[in-house]
Amino acid sequence: MSTSQTVAQHLPYLRRYARALSGSQASGDVYVAATLEALIQDPKVLDSTASTRIALYQLFTKIWNSVALNTKSIGAASEQPVEKHLAQIAPMPRQAFLLVALEGLSEDDAAKVLDVDVPKLRELVEDSGRELAAEIATDVLIIEDETFIALDLEGLVESLGHRVLGVARTHAEAIALAKTKRPGIILADIQLADGSSGLDAVNEMLRTFEVPVIFITAYPERFLTGERPEPAFLIAKPFQPATVSAVLSQALFFERNAKRRERKAS
Repeated sequence: MSTSQTVAQHLPYLRRYARALSGSQASGDVYVAATLEALIQDPKVLDSTASTRIALYQLFTKIWNSVALNTKSIGAASEQPVEKHLAQIAPMPRQAFLLVALEGLSEDDAAKVLDVDVPKLRELVEDSGRELAAEIATDVLIIEDETFIALDLEGLVESLGHRVLGVARTHAEAIALAKTKRPGIILADIQLADGSSGLDAVNEMLRTFEVPVIFITAYPERFLTGERPEPAFLIAKPFQPATVSAVLSQALFFERNAKRRERKAS
């Protein structure tokens, strides 16, 4: 496959990233075009140990970060409300969040794109989570039977600017809490203290209302083989706080976007 064909495969994803980063497709495409022009002038930038996609994103990032305008808020130019929220996030955390949450890059690859180490990448993702939470803060229900993990999750959620609705250790406690006040998102373990299932508790809740769910479990196979709700995300234990931060922001980001599309369609 030729270089042009290889690059062409990644262009739709680069345009998606550029749109989310800049706030509009027209603005994003300007940077994509500049990236392609730079690539034509120096094709050797793809001759690296990185994959073609990572090398392409690295080149795009150099161009994006070289323009002083990108340090300013671009909310006024954004096409959609969700993108306006993203525009309020500082440039580096915004890039880190989008590379991990939207583009699905691993921490290692996202760090390479931004030319930082993994600990710095995690710090940027956590910063983005706090900044995004300030725009779309919500009530969080935690379903977790291990006390220290529950405390860690509670502290992380609150540090990001969200509110903890409550912590449930069993199926029954989870249902009772959800009836008291409807959560905006659920963080749930699958295997609970009394032998009950967090997956069953979530499925029961979602019969009466819709909410994004993140399962944080040491038994991911039970999620994959069980009756799983949508939208749902999966994080395996042990987890990195930055991973939870990124996925939490991702779940809320796409949930808001989906609701906007539904309202527009109706």
